[in-house]
Amino acid sequence: MAVVTMKSLLESGVHFGHQVKRWDPRMKKYIFAERNGIHIIDLQKTIQAIKDAYDAVRKVISSGKTVLFVGTKKQAQQAIQKEAERCGMFYVNNRWLGGMLTNFSTIKKSLLRLKKLEKMEIDGTFENLTKKEIAALGKERAKLQKNLGGIKEMKDPPGILFIIDTRMEGIAVAEAKRMNIPIVAVVDTNCNPEGIDYPIPGNDDAIRAITLFTQIIANAVIEADNEVGLKIIENLESEDEEMEEVMTDASIKEEDREIDISTYTEAQPETKEEAETEEDDHLPVDIDKAYGEE
Repeated sequence: MAVVTMKSLLESGVHFGHQVKRWDPRMKKYIFAERNGIHIIDLQKTIQAIKDAYDAVRKVISSGKTVLFVGTKKQAQQAIQKEAERCGMFYVNNRWLGGMLTNFSTIKKSLLRLKKLEKMEIDGTFENLTKKEIAALGKERAKLQKNLGGIKEMKDPPGILFIIDTRMEGIAVAEAKRMNIPIVAVVDTNCNPEGIDYPIPGNDDAIRAITLFTQIIANAVIEADNEVGLKIIENLESEDEEMEEVMTDASIKEEDREIDISTYTEAQPETKEEAETEEDDHLPVDIDKAYGEE
């Protein structure tokens, strides 16, 4: 049985939104408060959204369809690939090619080409080619593998999409809507939740938050046949004090660093270098936006 605790959400920084001036007003119902110029996401809403998304994914898997994990930003790439492979589903973590859903018949031709190149390398065909030809085919194979490796075995469009950062993956969202494919997506305070079937309000920039959400969806795939499903533990030891401490520790996102925060007396963020060093201990991913901790 998959277990999600309120403490794990807090420790992963799921509740940290963007600067107030960067918000999307359509996210208002998911915002709990504002601290030090940063929006704080209502984790009660997040927990309910996680439950709905978890059940939706289980239902899709039980019907015999697949899940496509999508996250091409640097913070999400490794988590998307790792969790998708863990649950045996497909993923796109480098670049979303236009028409990957709406023009899937053409994408399938590229997938067949990738498989053919892999077969040529194994069956000895390369031995009869010149070095220049081998280099050209190898380059073509590497490019196809980079963009399509995660969906190489996908024979039909997926039954549901799981997306990190709907702003960055706008083309994927548009194609899924056009194909009437349900969407589960993590929406930050600068995103538009409208049109997303199962929006999960939360931080879509911190590696630990992204990893936590991706693990939950992967667990939903693995435990699709488990009748118990998801268990949420909302209690915290010394809940009031810990909640107050974490909720006021609203660190600035890396993309929001241009404002002057020298007058703030609480929760000064670490430098970018320190944040990157700490995150690298967990996931060796190049970080654009990281969160500092006291």
